[in-house]
Amino acid sequence: MERKLIGKVAVVTGAGRGLGRACALRLAELGADVVVNDIRLDAAAEFGEELSAPSVADECRALGVRSIGIEADVTDRDAVGAMFNRAATELGGVDILVNNAGGMLRPVERSAASTMDIDDFDFIMDVNMKSTVYCCQAATPLMRAQGGGRIVNFSSTAAFGGGTTFTSYGMAKAAILRYTRSLAYELGPEGIHVNCIAPSVIASSRALAQFPDRVHAAQRIPLRRLGTPVDVAKVVEFLCTDLSDYITGQCIVICGGNYLNAS
Repeated sequence: MERKLIGKVAVVTGAGRGLGRACALRLAELGADVVVNDIRLDAAAEFGEELSAPSVADECRALGVRSIGIEADVTDRDAVGAMFNRAATELGGVDILVNNAGGMLRPVERSAASTMDIDDFDFIMDVNMKSTVYCCQAATPLMRAQGGGRIVNFSSTAAFGGGTTFTSYGMAKAAILRYTRSLAYELGPEGIHVNCIAPSVIASSRALAQFPDRVHAAQRIPLRRLGTPVDVAKVVEFLCTDLSDYITGQCIVICGGNYLNAS
C-alpha cells in the first residue's frame, strides 16, 4: 500500500472497535499518525473483538506511525476541545477528522415516530449529531491554520429510509448529511474537503451483537454479503487521499446495492 498520508495527523472518533478501529488502522497503514478516540479505549472487549496488540493505538504504532489513545466523551464540548488541543500539542496539528462515533444506542422498540422516547431522542441526537458538530468545530481552526484538511462524517442509509423504527437515529444521520453539505460549502475555499459516508448493513462486532438477525440480511443484498468494517475504511481512504481531490459536500452510500432496505 502506498503511504500517501505520511506527515498527516488523523483524529478518528469511536475508534476503540468496529468501523472506527478499521478506519484508524487503514489511515495508519497509509502513513498517518492517528489519535484513537473512544469513550472507552477498551471498547473492543465488550463485544469480543480481538485486537492484535493491547490497544488500537498500539496496533497503529505497530504499523510504524505515532498514535495516542484519548478516552473522551465526544458529546462533551470541553472534552472535545481538550482532545484536539492535545492532538495539536503532541502530534503537531490535525489534517484529517473521521467522525465515526455514534450509533443506534437505544432500544429499537422505543423508536417509532409517534411514540419515541424523548430522552432517547435527545441522547441519539447528542451522540450522533452534536458530537459531529463539536468535533468539526474543534478541528476547523487547526485545519485552517495549515491551509487545508479532510473531514469525513458518518451518516447512514437510515437517513434515507422510512419504516417504523430507527426514527431518531435516521433523523440524526439525516442532519449530519445536511450539516456536511453546509460545512463543505463554507470551508471549500480554504482547502478543507468535507464529505460523509452512509453505511448500510455492516458486520461490525457491536451491530452483530445488537441485531443478531442481521446475518440473514445478505440474502436481500445484491452483492449477497454483509459489508465489513474494512469495506467502510476503504471509502474513508478514498475521501482522505488525493483520489478525491475534486470531491466535497458529497455522501457516498456503502450498501452493496441495498440502498433503501436496511438501516
